[in-house]
Amino acid sequence: MSYSVVILTAGIGSRLNKLTKNINKSLVSVSNKPVLSHIIDQFPKTCKFIIALGHKGELVKQFLQLAYSDRKFYFVEVDKYRGTGSGLGYSLLCCEKYLQEPFIFTSCDTLVKNRIHPPKFNWLGSAKLKNPVSYRTIKKEKKTIKKIQEKGKIKFRQDRAYIGLAGIKDYKIFWEGMRNGKLSAIKQGEVYGLNKILKKKIVKDVNFNWFDTGTLEKLLLARSAYKKIDKPNILEKENEKIWFLKKKVIKFSTDNQFIYKRVKRAKELKGFVPEVIKFKKNMYSYKKIEGQVISQVINVKLFKDLLIITKKFWNKKKLNLENYKIFKKQCHNFYFKKTKERINLFYKIHGKKDEKEIINGKNMPTLSNLLDRVDWDDLKNGFPVRFHGDFHFENILYSFKKKKFTFLDWRQDFSGNLKVGDIYYDLAKLLHGLIVSHESIMKNKFKIQWKGNKIFYDLKRKKILKECEDQFRIWCKKSKFSYKKVRILTALIYLNIAALHHYPYSLFLYAIGKFMLKKELDKK
Repeated sequence: MSYSVVILTAGIGSRLNKLTKNINKSLVSVSNKPVLSHIIDQFPKTCKFIIALGHKGELVKQFLQLAYSDRKFYFVEVDKYRGTGSGLGYSLLCCEKYLQEPFIFTSCDTLVKNRIHPPKFNWLGSAKLKNPVSYRTIKKEKKTIKKIQEKGKIKFRQDRAYIGLAGIKDYKIFWEGMRNGKLSAIKQGEVYGLNKILKKKIVKDVNFNWFDTGTLEKLLLARSAYKKIDKPNILEKENEKIWFLKKKVIKFSTDNQFIYKRVKRAKELKGFVPEVIKFKKNMYSYKKIEGQVISQVINVKLFKDLLIITKKFWNKKKLNLENYKIFKKQCHNFYFKKTKERINLFYKIHGKKDEKEIINGKNMPTLSNLLDRVDWDDLKNGFPVRFHGDFHFENILYSFKKKKFTFLDWRQDFSGNLKVGDIYYDLAKLLHGLIVSHESIMKNKFKIQWKGNKIFYDLKRKKILKECEDQFRIWCKKSKFSYKKVRILTALIYLNIAALHHYPYSLFLYAIGKFMLKKELDKK
């Protein structure tokens, strides 16, 4: 049966707080892909999708065009999606002309694990909850649905929650009700039209295993239910996302220059990174690569093999005297200026200030004092190479079948330079991941306590990562790279990224960065 599916994504998603600051709520991740993607994957490819766009609607459109080039979408711009005159019903009425046939309505924050029936008959999706008082409920008489009740109108504990999913066969009755309902229809949304059908037709109650993603509390439950054991360890950022679909990977950024430069750099790194298939203003996509994230399969031999490959990847760039002066200035900006900016941002975000502290029982001077002791002239004397820019285990795949490494999520530039970067930055990024692994953070294997000027932090590390760190130190010395310089840059990396990550991990990064920096500077 050929039918349409309407998904309303116009709302601002205020109940998800910061998660919808930069993206639409339908793009919030569950098991490393957007809620919207989970919804679409449940329908046959013959379906037509009508997508109501509003808040961050251009991002929804970009995602669907990159992710589902084999699907048919009709995008409807909703002019009023907040304030007076806006409402679920208004967004739905904007889509009416595309829905003159049996169709399915689904909210963009409803996930179900059951099969979704086509609209061959009228049906409502419901779920049995312990206390459905926060949701609309289904009123029945002798097993026949009589009405969808508003929130708080529950009469019996056993009343089932309506989940924002319905099959609408009698679409003419539905639309007539919506048009005539005026303000009530705008406010109540699809429920107003469904109640009109209930007055004239039999509507079947279909039970679903349902997960609501519309609030922070419910989203956490959905993420837990959909969690996969072998999924990548992705630390969420407000301004960046990476989504893993069946055959594609999509990278998102709020910064369109970030995307443009990433795409351009993919050509520079050809043979080592996946080929970009398509890109839009805020996203690019590439084919999902065969292999495993090496953090999940690492051993000492594999790590040694990786270091052999990196020598081919980090090919030295020959720069004339003038270009090397430019490169040194780029290193200075990247290490000195960016560090100062990021630290100030950290203080601003967390209401902290630069002061003397006691970290893990050791007296610490102010951070500005430590930064004054850094040999910035040495740091700016970089080693120019083809660079990755975010070189750690979560961004490296290994295919045992092909015996091949693939590097992912490359940095867009090095202080504006798309072709040349400092090898020491890649070396420090590798070390920073060996010390603080994504897995340790995802599994909350770190501690941070910050009371007044007393800070305590702790981290549980896998034995294999310590073994790899030992091998890395040996390799650096054999390759005649300054290991002290690598460690100082690693400490600066922790301080740099502290402002970019979630609380309390952000505090942990600042603490370990400051502690490590003093430790390295004190060494003779």
